[in-house]
Amino acid sequence: MIIPLAIGSAAVLCTFLYASCRDLKERRVPFRTWYPMLAVTLPMAAWFYASFLIRGEWTIPAYFLALTAIFALVFYLFAWLNLFGGADAWALIFLSVSIPAFPIEPLSGYPPAGFFPFAVLVNALLLNLFTPLLLGLQNLLHGRRAPFPYMLLGYPVPAVELPGAYGFIMEDIEENEDGSITRRFVRPLEAVRRMFSGEKRIYTKDLRLHPDDYSKEMALFKLAGRYGSHTGSHLLSP
Repeated sequence: MIIPLAIGSAAVLCTFLYASCRDLKERRVPFRTWYPMLAVTLPMAAWFYASFLIRGEWTIPAYFLALTAIFALVFYLFAWLNLFGGADAWALIFLSVSIPAFPIEPLSGYPPAGFFPFAVLVNALLLNLFTPLLLGLQNLLHGRRAPFPYMLLGYPVPAVELPGAYGFIMEDIEENEDGSITRRFVRPLEAVRRMFSGEKRIYTKDLRLHPDDYSKEMALFKLAGRYGSHTGSHLLSP
């Protein structure tokens, strides 16, 4: 059934474009953004499944419903573990619910699984592999230097601009008893551990929303001068 999936795809495309603009501008996508899209796509998805059931075919709907449930659960867990942003996770979950199959046949033919959201995810991951390369090139062009792999992960941000940036702090900065500053990069494995535990990981969003809770950290960042002048301090989201 191409018609319901094509209608749903148009609604998803318009919503994702709008959500992307909101994300770029404000780095947040209100949950209500998805309501108009779901009002269109859920009936279309029901039409898609019903077209098989009225013919007595239940294996295809069961297949897509099972994949949708697994996919949605995985990305809900990813968001809960802070591996994905909330808006990213909901976008993929609602995509799987709205358009489980390909609305039109791809030029290269249908992939083995035939599950449209999985193909979208794989293509996004492949494109995202270029992000570290582009970030590293940008750092080189601006004369920024840092040990590998940090030049591929972030870029320096002045302390006064940190609350308005988006990402998390890639350095630990401490003041010694003699007034000197000690700073070090957070090692990748340590960063992953902090991401899961939620401990000692400072997001710029927290600096922006809860400035009183991070007054000590902000004072250290300002004391360190231009925060990250030789190092990265902001990790770009995938």
